[in-house]
Amino acid sequence: MYGFSELPNGLRVVTAAMPHLASVSVGVWVDTGGRHEAAHENGAAHFIEHMLFKGTRRRSAARISQDIEGIGGYLNAFTDEEHTCFYSRAVASRLPELIDVLLDMFLDSRFLPGEIERERDVILEEQAMYRDQPAELVHDLLNRVQFPRHPLGRPVIGTVRSVRGLGRRELLGFLDRRYVAGATVIAAAGNLTHEAVLEELRRWTPRFRPGPQPPRPSAPPEPSAPRWLLHSRKTEQTQLALGFRTTHRRDERRFALRLLNVVLGENMSSRLFQGIRERHGLAYSIQSTGTAWSDCGDLVISAGLDDTNLERALGLVLREVRRLVERAPGKAELERARDYAIGQGDLSLEGSEPMMMWLGEQILGHGRVVPPEETRRRLASVSPSEVRAVARDFLRASRLSLALVSPRSSDRGLGRLLDSWTTG
Repeated sequence: MYGFSELPNGLRVVTAAMPHLASVSVGVWVDTGGRHEAAHENGAAHFIEHMLFKGTRRRSAARISQDIEGIGGYLNAFTDEEHTCFYSRAVASRLPELIDVLLDMFLDSRFLPGEIERERDVILEEQAMYRDQPAELVHDLLNRVQFPRHPLGRPVIGTVRSVRGLGRRELLGFLDRRYVAGATVIAAAGNLTHEAVLEELRRWTPRFRPGPQPPRPSAPPEPSAPRWLLHSRKTEQTQLALGFRTTHRRDERRFALRLLNVVLGENMSSRLFQGIRERHGLAYSIQSTGTAWSDCGDLVISAGLDDTNLERALGLVLREVRRLVERAPGKAELERARDYAIGQGDLSLEGSEPMMMWLGEQILGHGRVVPPEETRRRLASVSPSEVRAVARDFLRASRLSLALVSPRSSDRGLGRLLDSWTTG
């Protein structure tokens, strides 16, 4: 089902044949994101993502969209802390057109000065949009608290100051250093064959910038004490983001941590949802989310609630966290969490686009395709005591960070609450 090739220039190609589908999805992945930027380059990877849609020597910006949408296809991109991906989907017979447009964008974008200036304004508007959304802003603030003076603590989209300082020279310099063959993966899935993808890539392969995968930046230091940040703003709700530093994506404890997150707050059956929303009615939405990068990770609990309920809700959240530290989940609860995690994993691979996304993340994150059955087997082997062990490893006061966007002007009561949990 899976095909993999590493070409002589270091470019990696991974595919999944799904002959029952009508579609194909193709993604060009680069092992580059916000954490690979120096402070003065903050936002460069995201800026480049935008610029690759602004025209090549063969296509205007309008033509790029027309050549994909005109065949009934879809074109998009994203940048996160460690990866950038440009991807497209269409019916299977249009595979050659998808690859042609994506690689034309990737290898031959012009970066015209006028387009850079226009897109700079677009990105500044995008920043303003996120700043106006407290539920988005609180996560940027949490990153700042969790990773002080480190690239992971800076917004992937950059700041007003950093984006205004990025010119054509800075963008092309970053592109030349980071967008090289050894850091690039072509992922494709759907009604296709590995050989057909390699054949379509043949004429493009010599044009990739030579070079090995650039070195990874230094890992953030381990936290030693709880930290918090209050951002005062006139809002209808207080937005809360409570994070615990965890571990990297290859750590063997990741399977137990995955199930811990399900038990704690990933779905409507979780302890946080049932307690904070269903029993106490303190929030419409509350959830926990786990993220793992190449050398660290976090587990974040987020909620929006009336500010008068903040201390009570936060106390209940911390009580649920402590319960996991002090006592392993029961077998039935863990079995439900396991079935959920396995089922969600299976459902997430049903279409060509999610499969392509998974393939790209597998190669960049693990260096290989980890078969779903291996993940299922590892999740099936997790015991209640292992879930408690990872809770004791990671859900500690020294690893706690808290960010709030709130109408309140002081965090004094908040500090006392966290101190009581720390010493309790």
